[in-house]
Amino acid sequence: MPRIRVRLDAPRDRSYTVEIHPGLLAEVPLQLSRTDGKKRMFVVTDGNVLRLYGRAFMSRLASGGCTAELLDVPAGERSKASGTLGRLYTKLFRGGVRRDSLVIALGGGVIGDLAGYLAATALRGVRLVQIPTTLLAQVDSSVGGKVAIDHPAGKNLIGAFHQPSAVYIDPEVLRTLPPEEFRAGLAEVIKIAAALDAPFFVQLERNASRLRRDNTPLLARIIETAVALKATVVERDERETGLRRILNLGHTVAHALEASSGFAIRHGEAVAVGLACEARIAVELGLLAHADARRLEALLAATGLPVAPPRRINERTFLAAMSLDKKAVAEGTRFVLLRRIGESAHGVAVPITLVRKTMGFAARKNTHG
Repeated sequence: MPRIRVRLDAPRDRSYTVEIHPGLLAEVPLQLSRTDGKKRMFVVTDGNVLRLYGRAFMSRLASGGCTAELLDVPAGERSKASGTLGRLYTKLFRGGVRRDSLVIALGGGVIGDLAGYLAATALRGVRLVQIPTTLLAQVDSSVGGKVAIDHPAGKNLIGAFHQPSAVYIDPEVLRTLPPEEFRAGLAEVIKIAAALDAPFFVQLERNASRLRRDNTPLLARIIETAVALKATVVERDERETGLRRILNLGHTVAHALEASSGFAIRHGEAVAVGLACEARIAVELGLLAHADARRLEALLAATGLPVAPPRRINERTFLAAMSLDKKAVAEGTRFVLLRRIGESAHGVAVPITLVRKTMGFAARKNTHG
């Protein structure tokens, strides 16, 4: 069973293990009963995951002698909101949460972020276990400790760093993902490869047609590589003061797209558009070769992901959301941009006129006179 250790030794040891194994979901309750069986547990999930895996998971916890309460929320990005969080706090406090309790995030990126922020803030912090059930969450949001909820002004504007005590990844559960959600997860895999590792990017190019929900052996290897790459970055820059910003490749445009669409666009689809648009910006600035930008767009397209922004996006709303992005600093929003496949630069100033041009806003305004 592949185990990746995320080593975080300062100011105290908060290291944890990411386990990756087909069929692992059925084994986790027994593991938890052995390590934390006497502690109060709260399982946060959504309606979709509850139907597929949640009830069986709760039954196995009970069979192992665990005391666990189920906290389910509606599926979708709209649950990452203060109202939902407030209701979860109430359930935690009524359920007798203590500092040694365990919050278990069973679901995709929304659940991981929401449950993670709940764990980070209840009683000034309780332990968190991440059990991601989407590809996007498995390769990205479940590892690294970034947790948050959304605000009407933008995505993930209210958040914290709260590392999990363990992450359990079962590639088998991806078989039940809707095709569009699986493709959305591939955008984060491509991002990690493009930002950090050229050989991994080549591996994705060669296997693009084989990246299917039911190809569990290949997915297990892809997930392991992506998680190992992210872990090395998190270990060196836990709080995103420098190197870790590279993992925001494509996300400056992506988060603005999500916010300006009212979160109607899937995160992974927005990331795909962001990767393509920000690659074009890098080409315009002379940082990236046209050939590398074409390779990136070709891989995105080969996996069924979009590379152009939807025309319904309002320019003013988009630019306002981008200015409020959590990566913005005093002198304005700065981008992470590719230098070449496998190498990125962060903190790059981009003229707003170039953003408008790349997003197609300038052409649209000229078309309409």
